[in-house]
Amino acid sequence: MGGESTSMGALVPIVKSEPENSSGEAPPAQPMPSIPMEEKGQGVEELDKDVLCPICMQIIKDAFLTACGHSFCYMCIVTHLQNKSDCPCCSHHLTTNHLYPNFLLNKLLMKTSARQIAKTANPLEQLRHTLEQGCDASVKQLESLMSLLAEKKSKMEQEEAETNLQILFDFLQCLKKKKLDELNEIQADLHYVKEDIHVVERRRIELYRARDRYSAKLRMLADDPTSRNMWPSLIDKRSGATVSRAPGAQGLCHMSSGTSKISKTDAQTPASHLILRKDASGGSDSQNITQSRLALARKRRVHAQLNDLQECYLQKRRYWVSQEQQQRDSHGLNREKSYSAGLEDFQAVLSTFTRYSRLRVVAELRHGDIFHSANIVSSIEFDRDDELFATAGVSRRIKVFEFSSVVNEPANVQCPVVEMSTRSKLSCLSWNKYTKNHIASSDYEGIVTVWDVTTRQSVMEYEEHEKRAWSVDFSRTEPSMLVSGSDDCKVKVWCTNQEASVLNIDMKANICSVKYNPGSSINVAVGSADHHIHYYDLRNTSQPLHIFSGHRKAVSYVKFLSDNELASASTDSTLRLWDVKQNVPVRTFRGHANEKNFVGLTVNSEYIACGSETNEVCVYHKAISKPAAWHRFSSDTDEADEDASLYFISAVCWKSDSPTMLAANSQGTIKVLVLAP
Repeated sequence: MGGESTSMGALVPIVKSEPENSSGEAPPAQPMPSIPMEEKGQGVEELDKDVLCPICMQIIKDAFLTACGHSFCYMCIVTHLQNKSDCPCCSHHLTTNHLYPNFLLNKLLMKTSARQIAKTANPLEQLRHTLEQGCDASVKQLESLMSLLAEKKSKMEQEEAETNLQILFDFLQCLKKKKLDELNEIQADLHYVKEDIHVVERRRIELYRARDRYSAKLRMLADDPTSRNMWPSLIDKRSGATVSRAPGAQGLCHMSSGTSKISKTDAQTPASHLILRKDASGGSDSQNITQSRLALARKRRVHAQLNDLQECYLQKRRYWVSQEQQQRDSHGLNREKSYSAGLEDFQAVLSTFTRYSRLRVVAELRHGDIFHSANIVSSIEFDRDDELFATAGVSRRIKVFEFSSVVNEPANVQCPVVEMSTRSKLSCLSWNKYTKNHIASSDYEGIVTVWDVTTRQSVMEYEEHEKRAWSVDFSRTEPSMLVSGSDDCKVKVWCTNQEASVLNIDMKANICSVKYNPGSSINVAVGSADHHIHYYDLRNTSQPLHIFSGHRKAVSYVKFLSDNELASASTDSTLRLWDVKQNVPVRTFRGHANEKNFVGLTVNSEYIACGSETNEVCVYHKAISKPAAWHRFSSDTDEADEDASLYFISAVCWKSDSPTMLAANSQGTIKVLVLAP
């Protein structure tokens, strides 16, 4: 027994000769190696149920025998006896003093466990187990086994190397295919560029020849004595002078706007002939220098935005190639015509983008008292004819100015032609594009009001919104209809002929901006605090036509550039352009700062302008994602740099499709800005 105890010491605790220890408790048992769950299941099927612990119903670990003849796991019976003093099987009185190690059962369980491992182990584990047990084998047998193992190792290394090479080969094949696709795409793009270069060169030659013909005709007219008396009738008074058809002239000749004004008396003098010869040969040296500088500046803008322009060119070029293919298949359209169409499309983008690089201040006016805190201008809007513009904000006043007076008169005499007081702070204005004297406003109390600017009285007041109304907009195609959005999560459609709303859209989030599609009275875009733009058909408002996703924060403004192009602004410091016909995102614009305030958004057919929390106005071309021009408002204090972060641009508005815009900041300063080269 003593020898067995020594050899089995790793399995069960060594039992001393005394039946009890000094504390009167059974000695603690050492854990027996656990059997995997799969092996346990197999052991349970093959072994008698007597090897299961009556308490845990698992194969007994560290078996201990009670005085009444039952075996349990040591930890199971000890835990049981801490609560009760009886045998779990027969309820015989039992204490820890009556527990004894069951060496025989433990030995049987160990052998069973070893057999189970031998059955379930793979050959390598069995070999390892056999060698660890010290099996009898000769040196020759071991050498043969080692040779076999070495051969097996070599074969596995070779297979692994082949697998690695196959993976590398597959990768290189995929990379080759990808690069070939890119090369084919680049070659196709290069082919487009070469074709377009030939088209442009051909056009340039045509223009040079036309200019030479034009210069020759001017020289002929200047040298012809019979035509000298006809020059006054050929010269326009100011800019854009046009040469009329004269005897001996075969075509219509256009003179540049830089041509000097020539009176009747001067036209008959010999000196006038020299002037005409100078103009006919290309204008004065100063004009040439100015044109060269402008051309150089435009080239610099192209190089500065080459990546974006390249993307725009290739996008349009590939589109026109696909269009050409479709048209050629169906109508046999000539290739060169479609190339010209694609070039003209991109050239329009390139010309408008490079034409301007800055915003020039034309006029400036103060909306309120410089020492008054309520100077923020929330909205600026031009009227139907761009003759008047209205401003509104936290000052609780709608002020209407005459644009020509603001531009032409000194700043200290600029006064509104109409001023109307309101009960609450104003958030938005919208002129009626048909009834010139009607303008709608929305305020912080949720009231939507239609005003008559001529009488300075309200025409209609709508008080259905329960919270602040952020936005209001008149329909361009149905002048009696207008739409509003509010913090009460509702979009309401109104008719100036009715006292109550005609339609209500209940949404899940606050409404920040609403806008009618300019070509439809049934489609409305809604900018929401849920980070999305919801595009509705008012004939069925149960669900939107489409939801545009992409902004990471609230959508503060939505504006239409055209019937299909929608621009949006968000407090995630981005603008986005969407195609509402194809329901796809077009472009994302970055370059301004906007994280917490409504900084204004305005659009025309080509440009998008917005404010920034750096007290700047940023202008983007719709085809380029970076600003094309910007202007920073100066602070009224000496610490301009320190105060720049305190003020922001609060409202902007284009003057139709002109390069002129209005911008206001949170100090109440309003500026007339013009895009300039």
